[in-house]
Amino acid sequence: MLNKLYEQLGYSSVAVIIISISLILFLGFFATRITKLLKLPNVTAYVATGVIIGPFCLNLIPQTVIGGMGFISDIALAFISFGIGEFFKVGVVKKNIKSVTVITLMGIAVTTVLIFSLCYFVFGLNLAVSIILASISFVVSPVSTAMTIRQKDAKGDFVDNLLSVIACNDILGLIFFSIAISLATGLTLGSVTVKNVLTPILLNLVMMVLGVISGFILKLLMTKRSNDNRLIVSIALLVLLCGVGSAIGVSPLLGCMIMGMVYINVSGDEKLFKQIRYFSPPILLIYFVRSGLNFDIGALFVDNSSVTALPLIVLCIFFIIVQMLGKYGGSYIGCKLMKKPKEFKNYFGLALIPQAGIAIGLADLASRYLVGSDGNTVKTIIISVGLICEIFGPLLADFALNKSGSYHAQATVVDEGFSKRQRHEDLIKKLNDIKQEIKDSDYYRSDSEEAFMELEDEEPITLYNRNKNFKNRR
Repeated sequence: MLNKLYEQLGYSSVAVIIISISLILFLGFFATRITKLLKLPNVTAYVATGVIIGPFCLNLIPQTVIGGMGFISDIALAFISFGIGEFFKVGVVKKNIKSVTVITLMGIAVTTVLIFSLCYFVFGLNLAVSIILASISFVVSPVSTAMTIRQKDAKGDFVDNLLSVIACNDILGLIFFSIAISLATGLTLGSVTVKNVLTPILLNLVMMVLGVISGFILKLLMTKRSNDNRLIVSIALLVLLCGVGSAIGVSPLLGCMIMGMVYINVSGDEKLFKQIRYFSPPILLIYFVRSGLNFDIGALFVDNSSVTALPLIVLCIFFIIVQMLGKYGGSYIGCKLMKKPKEFKNYFGLALIPQAGIAIGLADLASRYLVGSDGNTVKTIIISVGLICEIFGPLLADFALNKSGSYHAQATVVDEGFSKRQRHEDLIKKLNDIKQEIKDSDYYRSDSEEAFMELEDEEPITLYNRNKNFKNRR
């Protein structure tokens, strides 16, 4: 549609790249207006946008631009992985270490075995693809579940166990994925040796050590920094760790996750994670739209005898069903072994369904290592499954949190006798509490922040009275 314009500008020109990025951002944003009405997550809008404007539909983005945005994937996944580390607080995990370990391992074992059996024995996928799909099948999207927990202000033992299990799931998922990639690569090349298997494991251990070191360095660098500099320093260190991982030929995801995990435990600073979440949406938007741009929707419906005897859409449907059964069944068994109450056994697995973010990232990495159509097969299946899981996954998580008693929907009661003056005083008290919290925080404030604080030092009640008298004079 825009090919004539791109031809005139030159497909690799700066203008084409900038226009393409602008289109991606604008169209991704407008798509979220639709998904918001349908109460669907933004990830669904982004990937769907990529599919629609990609080479297999409207072809609005040149292939040269799509191919040149590979680095965005690494940076976006670094942000996602770092954010996962926030949910792995040692104090919470230590309190439930036994139950978290058992529930996590049972969920992984049951889901992995069922998905591998489905792919390899039932649908006849080759061994390499089956191993990769099994290693990705049990990971959970922490963003969707955490967002649901925050929106509902859910609390309690169920929530603590859930966040810990998700963090452990994703950490083990990255480790198993690294092992699976080495096995799959060896199988594809026709030779699986001890060296081929151990090398990526050792490299991932190196990344874990670097992640630990980076977490402590980040803690040291955050002392008495302004908000702007905190963001600059943290992103610089995160991207550097990501670059080191790419340089040694191993996924940086595990190192970035460990970095976030170490930082939250040694500093207790949740504010930094919020700052990065505010900064990262445009990057994540571009990343997920790019995933959709590379998604060949036609491959779902075309018979491909070299991959499986049936269209991939059939495999995707069974994959979702079996994956849900695996997560639900595994967590049910784990909860039963730990003698958890029935609320855990009946609903815990339902909160583990969301998958899109990190799973799509792992599929994207797998497509780089697998040769031929295998990489495209993995990406097609995982993106399709991830999209569908993101549609009803958060709804199931919400249902599980409600039924487990982690929150209760309550009607808001407004006391008509609560005077306007009292409401103002209550609001002023809250503002003063926030102001005191800011004063007590250990970071440098810029001139504009200090000016704001000085202005707020004026007595709030006096400001209220002055405003009231002004209105009366009018």
